[in-house]
Amino acid sequence: MNFYPQERIALFIDGANLYSAARGLGFDIDYKRLLELFRSKGTLLRAFYYTALLEDQEYSPLRPLIDWLDYNGFSVVTKPAKEFTDATGRRRVKGNMDIELAIDAMEIADKVDHVVIFSGDGDFRRLVDAIQRKGKRVSVVSTTRSSPPMIADELRRQADQFIDLESLRGFIGRNADNRPQVVQPVDEDDDYYDDEDEDDIDLPARA
Repeated sequence: MNFYPQERIALFIDGANLYSAARGLGFDIDYKRLLELFRSKGTLLRAFYYTALLEDQEYSPLRPLIDWLDYNGFSVVTKPAKEFTDATGRRRVKGNMDIELAIDAMEIADKVDHVVIFSGDGDFRRLVDAIQRKGKRVSVVSTTRSSPPMIADELRRQADQFIDLESLRGFIGRNADNRPQVVQPVDEDDDYYDDEDEDDIDLPARA
């Protein structure tokens, strides 16, 4: 990774996308180690984590992770996921945090030197371009080593630096003796290509 010690850094983590990338590589993220890694690379000003939550669940399996992140140096941004029934009668969930991430990144861009986006979503290419035109460097963390690859080619080309998540396994992977991370309940489509329904997932039919 190419970072300069004097750089002011901000992290923007697309929770569902990062979870899917790590799952595709067969490991879990240790978010404490992730913070420690990027604090060692420069001055880490902010670490944002974005996820959608199902409102009608009595207890969300994501809640322990959200609470831990809130108390341990992350700025957590959530919104309710939308559940609906499609034309075939299947229950589906839509949970997309792209707009929230993009707005926050543009607002803080003038106060940092280096933006790191944890996502392979090609929709972020224009965001990366806009931040670069402010004279800032942008790194993208995703992977080409999953099947299919999680990183959109246009996003990888636009970024100043592409960091394959696999190369970070030894630095931010969860050790076997650590408490297991919770499963991401609202997941965007894992494919890297654009699709109008990319944020939908199937749910079991109601009884």
